[in-house]
Amino acid sequence: MTPKHSSAGPKRVAVLSVHTSPLAQPGTGDAGGMNVYVLQTAIQLARRGVEVDIFTRATSSAAPVVQDAAPGVRVRNVAAGPYEGLDKHELPTQLCAFAAGVLREEVRHEPGYYDLVHSHYWLSGQVGWLARDRWGVPLVHTAHTLAAVKNASLADGDTPEPAARQIGEQQVVAEADRLIANTADEAAQLASIYRASPDKVDVVAPGADLSRYRPGDRLAARAALGLDPAETIVTFVGRIQPLKAPDVLLRAAAEVIAREPDLPLRVLVVGGPSGTGLERPDSLIELAEALGVRARVTFMPPQPPDRLADVYRASNLVAVPSYSESFGLVAIEAQACGTPVIAADVGGLGVAVRNRETGLLVDGHRTDDWASALQSLVTVPDLLDELAARAPRHAENFSWEHTADGLLASYRAARAMYDRIEGGEFSPRRSRGLWKLRRTSGVRA
Repeated sequence: MTPKHSSAGPKRVAVLSVHTSPLAQPGTGDAGGMNVYVLQTAIQLARRGVEVDIFTRATSSAAPVVQDAAPGVRVRNVAAGPYEGLDKHELPTQLCAFAAGVLREEVRHEPGYYDLVHSHYWLSGQVGWLARDRWGVPLVHTAHTLAAVKNASLADGDTPEPAARQIGEQQVVAEADRLIANTADEAAQLASIYRASPDKVDVVAPGADLSRYRPGDRLAARAALGLDPAETIVTFVGRIQPLKAPDVLLRAAAEVIAREPDLPLRVLVVGGPSGTGLERPDSLIELAEALGVRARVTFMPPQPPDRLADVYRASNLVAVPSYSESFGLVAIEAQACGTPVIAADVGGLGVAVRNRETGLLVDGHRTDDWASALQSLVTVPDLLDELAARAPRHAENFSWEHTADGLLASYRAARAMYDRIEGGEFSPRRSRGLWKLRRTSGVRA
């Protein structure tokens, strides 16, 4: 049998995002860069003629079963467990229910309805592995974050990822037909820690919506947000939790203020508590008070994209002090708006930020080091202006259009690899309810 779509791209893709919806507001709960990634890549794939169904766990009884997110992009809210109050670490108990919802949708159509499965995060990978076997199509997986990497660089007092997650990640890495890594470093980690075959890992950098995130009028942005036009503003955007390390920025800013009492420095924190940060949702406010800088810190809730663009434009500098980042979309979005970035030299941030050209990378998280780095920037306006001028040109290298091109190339490679492994047999030999047992058992239905 001639393999279907062996050289062309897929016509219809099932995207799995179990633990967070691409329609959720980033910066709240578990929603973050992955949400943006899933939705923006789906939109770009749809513009290239690929229909995308995104399966996510329903978190509200009021949410429709199917939502049109964009032309050619549908979000399917799968009922799996209670709508509210289910922690991310409890979600493995609902994977069977979620998988059943995914499989039931496919069975409504003729065999071969989906050409490929793309799973995001290890929970989705577990379901994607099952769907791949059931439907007889390739599985492409993007980890986004890796337990072993996060555990190797925990913030003080943070909770390590459970062993079950790393085991689950190992299983998905072994089963996926193709793996997407954000950077070459992540690809090396998949090979060295998770024993992934290097020839099945594709490096595809995430991007930014360059039509939305672009340079603009700083004073107008500050006026829109109610911010002082005369202050020097350093901004943190993200989930408020130890992993993202907003406390590192606060401590460094307090030290800079002590060294430069006449400097009109303001820290802007945009985001909401998440993860282990939910245990003490007011901890950052309490820290600002304890450091004596509460009057210099402004807190804002997570902002929708258009307002977030104004946040970046209003800022003199954006800080990304995370302990671990697979890439760091905030850094690219900020630079696209003409705002330089100071970031921890971890994970993909070394790719997202061009050190001493569009921002500054800081080794480690010591307060003195961060304070000195921060001081070297905010006290030299001409330097900030030079970095800001180069930032948008660097950001142009990262767009969702480029990401979608990379994904389509990976999808074609997955198709070719899958066809070789299956001996050229594409369509699963099955009827409704008949499982196709694959290479893991060596048995064919």
